[in-house]
Amino acid sequence: MELFALIFGSIFISNIVLAQFLGICPFLGLSKDIKSAVGMGLSVMFVMIMSSSICWLVYTFLLVRFGLEYLKTIAFILTIAALVQLLEMFLKKNVPALYKAMGVYLPLITTNCAILGVALLNIQEDYNLIFTIANAFANSAGFTLALILMAGIRERLDDADLPDAMKGLPIVFFVASSMALAFVGFTGMI
Repeated sequence: MELFALIFGSIFISNIVLAQFLGICPFLGLSKDIKSAVGMGLSVMFVMIMSSSICWLVYTFLLVRFGLEYLKTIAFILTIAALVQLLEMFLKKNVPALYKAMGVYLPLITTNCAILGVALLNIQEDYNLIFTIANAFANSAGFTLALILMAGIRERLDDADLPDAMKGLPIVFFVASSMALAFVGFTGMI
């Protein structure tokens, strides 16, 4: 039951984008169409799960063992950067259309504060490896959900008759804030 509460809470209640405001750059930049949003969401999911797991192992078996806990941020950043490089090479070779669609936002996964934030949160909350993986999956699923919802709304907004002052980022900020308020409605569920 505790694992379910963690997963549900990470997706809906403390959504990494809409409640914790991490990962805003790709959320705003790649939510213009659903195909790019799904690709980015799956890429973030892969990187977040793998990096959280590896960072937990590095922290538990290397940094703590040798009294180097203070190096966790730099160790985690290096781990995330290496994983993103592997993902970038894979996509470039095997899924070139997605690689091209993601453009500059793919290397930006390295500096996506949501990825580092979840890895650090797992250590701060003293999660074991199972809870670390579950938390990383749930946070990346919440990120993907927010990204796809925003992409679907933005695709519909392209056809909307909006005042000139609301076109572009103003309406996107309004929609994002409305989504954040909607997700607050889940707060009392667990």
